[in-house]
Amino acid sequence: MSIVRVDAEAASVAVEDVVDIAAKGGIKLSDQMAADFVTLVSGLEAVIANLPDDSCVMPIPDLSKYPRTDIHVPEDNNLGGWAAKVTAKCTAPTSDLLKGRTIALKDNIAFAGVPCTNGTSMVEWTPKVDATVATRVMDAGGTIVGKAACENACFEGLSASASTGHVHNPWAQGFSAGGSSSGSARLVGTGAVDMSIGCDQAGSIRIPAASCGIVGLKPTWGMVPYTGIINLDAAIDHAGPMTRTVRDCALLLEAIAGPDTWDDRQLLLELDDARLKFVKPVDEIVSKPRSRMLSGIKIGVLQEGFQIDGQDENIVKCVQVAVDKFETLGAEVAPVSIPEHKLASLVWMSSLALPCGRQALLGGMEGRKQLYMTDRLALVGPRLTQQQFDSLGPGAANLYLNHLWFSEKHGPAHQGKCMNLQKFISDAYDKALKEFDILAMPTLPHPAPKLPENGYEEGMLKFAMRTTGMITNTSPFDNSGHPALSIPVGFVPAREDANVKLPAGLQLVARKYSDVDCLKVAAAWEKAYDWKSL
Repeated sequence: MSIVRVDAEAASVAVEDVVDIAAKGGIKLSDQMAADFVTLVSGLEAVIANLPDDSCVMPIPDLSKYPRTDIHVPEDNNLGGWAAKVTAKCTAPTSDLLKGRTIALKDNIAFAGVPCTNGTSMVEWTPKVDATVATRVMDAGGTIVGKAACENACFEGLSASASTGHVHNPWAQGFSAGGSSSGSARLVGTGAVDMSIGCDQAGSIRIPAASCGIVGLKPTWGMVPYTGIINLDAAIDHAGPMTRTVRDCALLLEAIAGPDTWDDRQLLLELDDARLKFVKPVDEIVSKPRSRMLSGIKIGVLQEGFQIDGQDENIVKCVQVAVDKFETLGAEVAPVSIPEHKLASLVWMSSLALPCGRQALLGGMEGRKQLYMTDRLALVGPRLTQQQFDSLGPGAANLYLNHLWFSEKHGPAHQGKCMNLQKFISDAYDKALKEFDILAMPTLPHPAPKLPENGYEEGMLKFAMRTTGMITNTSPFDNSGHPALSIPVGFVPAREDANVKLPAGLQLVARKYSDVDCLKVAAAWEKAYDWKSL
């Protein structure tokens, strides 16, 4: 390591501290090395002490331009949907794209002055900055009306772990709304808001969208800036729209997409303005005669997506019927096999512990060029305290224990192996998407499960077993970065009670940066068929 400056007079570090820290790392220092290190570290501490404050570069909002009022935690939280409420809009919007629309932000998205729980009581944090997506919503004329509840540390697919309480399915109280963007889906599904923004690392937009009967898009990795949003793992972090209709999904995506100069997921993203327009192509598709809306579009039905262990046969039938209807819209539909798909979720599972434990729970983002929310990072140390660990839900607690286990037992070589396999699997999807415009499959293998009555008091293992296999079709595309959209296509009986009918979702996957193709195909199906009557 090159030395920029040494201050021999600034011996602020005690030799005992140097020796002790080295010993904790398993290193024994000679007397001479310890003395030399005291001088070197003292110089480093002097430099650190004299660095300028970074507040001048933080995206702290102009509250005269983006005022916010009535910040509060509502007594009636819409059966778990709300974490907090606020009223915020821009006094001089640059467009009217979202004029008159109300939008909720997932509660891992920073919005200055509004508490951000991230679904957990692990730390208490009220941001001073606004996430890029929040600013863009207001610049487009939208009104932000609150923070939607999310699952504990954003690491559950079952809506029973949020620190604000259970989030109930809008179609059946007592059943899951999905996760981790559970509140975002419920609020849209009940009509409490027009739109919401969720985040997705394994399916956290698409799982609740499918569970609640709404449209949810995980955009191409880097299409929407993640600036000002609490990370899980920068390699799989995605933010995207959750809406009642496909056109609204296109509208919100158009408002929030595009580089923001902060997020290094986007540094190589060079898209012309036409590639960031989503509403006009959707409108053009649905204006065509029904039988020609999807003329020239090839849809590949992913066979492995229908072959998941424990998959509900009602889901399979419902989604297959929906896929078959694409032919009536002019599309060419054919089966496609991608054997690597069966490996993809397993690679996701084994690649998560090291980076996600470090980034999501400990705040370690070194190596990334992005906005660091340093006030929140200061609240977490190099290891979780017992209190912090005890505040985690089963999924996040399991993540942290896996992080400690993998760090000790496997290390960087295993992580490297997983990243190499991710590239191998992503290439397999790319190859199939040279032949097909869209890959189609069920979003989830089964309908939303029933919520446990006592949260996760039933124990980590039993709680986790409620959603086993849920991310088999969703997590692969977080790793690969392909855009993936879930659209509701009908109702199926709940597994626990055949008299309860719950939504089923169809997932559409397109080429990277061809998010508009997902939207066009979904819009055509939505225009032609009423999913609630199928």
